[in-house]
Amino acid sequence: MKNLRRVGLGVGIGAMALTLTAPSAGAHEGHDGRATLTGWAQLPAATFVSASDPSGALLGGTPSNGITPPFDDQPIQGFSGIVKNGDGTFDVISDNGYGNKANSGDFVLRIHHLAPDYGKKTVDVLGGINLTDPNSFVPFALTRKDRVLTGADFDIESIQRVKDGSYWIGDEFGPYLLHFDRAGRLLQAPISLPGVRAPENPEGNPNLNSSKGFEGMAQSPDGCTLYPLLEGTVAGDPAGALRFNEFDLGKQQYTGKVYTYQLEDPSNSIGDAIAVDDDRFLIIERDQGQGATAKLKRIYLADKRDRNHDGKMDKTLVADLMNIADPRHLFSSAETFTFPFQTIEDVVILDDRTLGVVNDNNFPFSSGRTAGQPDNDEFITIRLADNLHADKRFLR
Repeated sequence: MKNLRRVGLGVGIGAMALTLTAPSAGAHEGHDGRATLTGWAQLPAATFVSASDPSGALLGGTPSNGITPPFDDQPIQGFSGIVKNGDGTFDVISDNGYGNKANSGDFVLRIHHLAPDYGKKTVDVLGGINLTDPNSFVPFALTRKDRVLTGADFDIESIQRVKDGSYWIGDEFGPYLLHFDRAGRLLQAPISLPGVRAPENPEGNPNLNSSKGFEGMAQSPDGCTLYPLLEGTVAGDPAGALRFNEFDLGKQQYTGKVYTYQLEDPSNSIGDAIAVDDDRFLIIERDQGQGATAKLKRIYLADKRDRNHDGKMDKTLVADLMNIADPRHLFSSAETFTFPFQTIEDVVILDDRTLGVVNDNNFPFSSGRTAGQPDNDEFITIRLADNLHADKRFLR
């Protein structure tokens, strides 16, 4: 492939000197009661891991948005979960690759180490690790004999790092919880969600639609509990009702407690879920549109205490991603910034009033920013109109 950006695995000398924190909104914070854009950076869509394995052979060579597969290397795309490292860098996972089990067998599952530079409006790729199963914990056959995990094995969509530095990752094909060490090696057998099975689950008898598993996953402030959130409604549940499950990390099992997040419309999806404190969570909710057809792209504050006793988490809108104030014109000359992507799947708390948000660009298929061109991976920071009053452990 020509004119494609490739990056190596090491940290460049210049990257060490980057200013990695989001700039302040200054006098413009809370502009018109909307969230305010305080930082914007992007990673070009055609960015690849240097000297990696070929990818995209199963796409049939059909061009999409001016990009023709297959590729000489692995694309750095599909950002579906994010972890803050505390130094302005982030660990970000790529999902299953090209959209389904059948076409993603040569897409390697990976955690990327990234550094957005909002001054230069660029994103540096500092390295990353592939996800593997060297000790054969996965009970079914994998695509690769070397037990490097691919998008035909799992569809990873959410991630949390716990106290010992290991990662818990939410999958959609089971749906499963997957536990990896800091080098990306699977530590135990995939953990199923009792009573819920996706069509890709080898146990059969699915009651959840494809690609509707663990899209979001939060961690409690004390680091003892995970809250994986399904993207789709389990058969027999009310339309648009999503199960928000509770998993005890110490006991390595589900507690049986299940909360309900209700979509604004049953055709919507969630993109991510993270905790604010013991009871409240930030959840991205989105429609299926992109570009001109994108209407609802929002971040809600959802409270599991259910104060109105309707059986659903209480929801408060904290950011309309289609209506963000941009008084400093960080993106363009317009006063309003929009994030019109089909899939927006990453949110992280940067301080008590600032969030980081990243899109999943579905390379090379999505074109929400410019019709006919593949979406870049955009990293934005937004200043909320009000403080979150988040647990201080999330503000470190």
